[in-house]
Amino acid sequence: MTEGIHPEKPQAGRGGENAEASVTVSETLDCIGLYCPQPLLQTREAMDRLAPGEILEVLATDPAAEEDLKRFAKRAGHEFLLAEDKGDYKRFLIRRGA
Repeated sequence: MTEGIHPEKPQAGRGGENAEASVTVSETLDCIGLYCPQPLLQTREAMDRLAPGEILEVLATDPAAEEDLKRFAKRAGHEFLLAEDKGDYKRFLIRRGA
């Protein structure tokens, strides 16, 4: 995969006991192959483009991405919805706060 942004790509939540309700992803940010601090910096820029309540999907291979994105979401007033291991990368969902 290459780096890029894919606007308005609908996604369903994962199955299982803690399944997210069906969500609509407003933007997908592909950070696969990028390492700290790029996933965090690009996520911050992407969140600034979203309206409150919209959801950003981040795809990343950086081992530090999960903790970085969780801390960023909490500090910035966003909601960290999901961290999902997809095997060779991780998928994160973050809802923009007010």
